[in-house]
Amino acid sequence: MIQSLPSAAVLGARAFAALQGLNRFTDEPGKLTRLYLSPAHRQAAEWTKGAMEVAGLTAFVDAAGSVQGRREGPAPGGPCVMIGSHIDTVKDGGRFDGNLGVVAGILAAQALRDAGIVLPFALEVVAFGDEENVRFPTHLSTSCALAGDYDPAWLEARDAEGTRLADALVAFGGDPTGIAALARKPGSVKAYIELHIEQGPVLEVENEPVGIVTAINAQRRARVRVTGEAGHAGTVPMNLRRDAMTASAEMALALESIAAAHEQAVGTVGVFQVNPGATNVVPGAVEFTMDFRCPSNETLAAMDAAIRSRFGEIAARRGVALDITLYTNARAVPMDADLQDSLGAGVARAGGNHAARRLPSGAAHDAMAMAALCPAAMLFVRNEKGISHSPLENMTEADAGIAIRALLEAILELARREG
Repeated sequence: MIQSLPSAAVLGARAFAALQGLNRFTDEPGKLTRLYLSPAHRQAAEWTKGAMEVAGLTAFVDAAGSVQGRREGPAPGGPCVMIGSHIDTVKDGGRFDGNLGVVAGILAAQALRDAGIVLPFALEVVAFGDEENVRFPTHLSTSCALAGDYDPAWLEARDAEGTRLADALVAFGGDPTGIAALARKPGSVKAYIELHIEQGPVLEVENEPVGIVTAINAQRRARVRVTGEAGHAGTVPMNLRRDAMTASAEMALALESIAAAHEQAVGTVGVFQVNPGATNVVPGAVEFTMDFRCPSNETLAAMDAAIRSRFGEIAARRGVALDITLYTNARAVPMDADLQDSLGAGVARAGGNHAARRLPSGAAHDAMAMAALCPAAMLFVRNEKGISHSPLENMTEADAGIAIRALLEAILELARREG
């Protein structure tokens, strides 16, 4: 007999309890730091696998380090609807980024199982492991593995300590030679849905608990190396210096200026490393990262050209060498219109005929990679002050419950459309 689904209040309480369990696993005591293939990532993967099994899914940790869980549909091995997000974090990150979406998928699967609801397709929940791309210079590598777009060169990438990704994967318990086999066949995934905190202030400003993502912005990331000449801080005249630090600082300000000149564009220098890094030495070399994004592929290309031109001019004027190595070049990805409508129907049923706000995502998500394989969509959840990638990240239990109930209703809407 079919039972009723849990209320939003019950789902929110369950989500917060589950998050408390998942977020115990960290590589830095007192902080939530769970980088890809770290010991804490392995612990979190095992916890997630167990939670999936409790929810009635057959689960395993795959060759790339993702956790996959599946509840079969009428035909074993048939197409699935996939709910996914990630369990890796940035350094000293927030409790909800990625983790909420994984917990939401597990709770949705559990609620459907407990209610005795039989879907006309298989249901899968996936916890990706390399969405933040903090430890290695990759781009959504674990979701790219499922989408059939994994770059083998990533296996040779090294982290800040010099550890090769392939070696870290083996130590984790993964299998570099098994990654190619993770690629799903076209048609095997009917839809991919990701629930995620907004990571911005729009929903809070508009007093909306959830929103539907229309597209994910284009993004480029690069490592920049500026090489000048080290010298004594007290003896090298200012007009004879080839100061890599001041040149790099001017480049960072140029990036800021270029981004500010384009509507909805952003530019960030997040890592800045000075060598030799001594008080009384003119810096001889600097390495920094560069991240810039906007909704338009054409605008992003124009920004790239402007950045290279301005950086080149600064380097020539200051007598320093410049090397820019691009390691992420992600095009803007629209979300599937029909899936957006299914999420809209789910939100309406979960919140009493409420028309959900639609908005773009300025942050990258695994949905970008999965959109190359199947129709993809995202549901955003209100996030206090829009703060993310920070221990100050916060949201309410009530909003989490509304979002998970909307996710459940969207899955049922897809089942109705199938039937």
